[in-house]
Amino acid sequence: MRRVRFRDAAGNVRGGRWTTVDGEEVVTAAAGPYGRIAFGDETFDPEEVDILAPCEPTKIVCVGRNYADHAAEHDAEVPDRPLLFLKPPNTVASHGSTVTLPAGKERVEYEAELGVVIGEQCRHVDAAEAEDVVAGYTCLNDLSNRDDQEREQNWVRGKAFDNAAPIGPVIATSEHLDDDAAIETRVNGETKQSSSIDKMVFSVPELVEEITTYMTLEPGDIIATGTPEGVGSLDQGDTVEIEIDGVGTLRHSVTFPDRR
Repeated sequence: MRRVRFRDAAGNVRGGRWTTVDGEEVVTAAAGPYGRIAFGDETFDPEEVDILAPCEPTKIVCVGRNYADHAAEHDAEVPDRPLLFLKPPNTVASHGSTVTLPAGKERVEYEAELGVVIGEQCRHVDAAEAEDVVAGYTCLNDLSNRDDQEREQNWVRGKAFDNAAPIGPVIATSEHLDDDAAIETRVNGETKQSSSIDKMVFSVPELVEEITTYMTLEPGDIIATGTPEGVGSLDQGDTVEIEIDGVGTLRHSVTFPDRR
């Protein structure tokens, strides 16, 4: 199942399923853990409703340098344990949105990532039991303000600015995601990142175990599992697509308030 949250023309927030019917993508309203209102089996064209972030995380726990090729492109070493940092709720942006990026910055970069959505409150989860607490998977863009990231230690300006984590469009349950699923970024239709999730240094179960050793994860929280090589800067009006096989394609555009 691929679960989605959306707002209909009347302003109602609905939960439902994103499916293909007769070759066309449709959103079907249905009850679900992240939908606030269920309206039976009405169907909608995804282009005619506002797709919302598929969950409302209390935090996004991000993993740095979890692909060796990405570490190499930054002349950095692969860490001996997961390198963790946080994105707060203000960073969440949705599929189809236009993301306003910080003004006065030269290098704001895209980073395609597999997002692991937590389904229940959990702490001290063994890697062997990690799948039990995972609700599903989503696409995430870890937007990064390199101008400030390179000047600070805790990456607040670099990683935690408003709209710095577009996610969506759905939460896909585990049967849709192969261990070697492809992950790709396209900017204005041109492929910039192309890899597969089996190249992660630390696996999803290892990340769940490590993170829950230190903090409680809540339903809807996301683990952003790191990005492969090929990151690059965005410019005014760019359209970004992040596609993960079996999950879907997150699409959004960007704007800089001080650029034409």
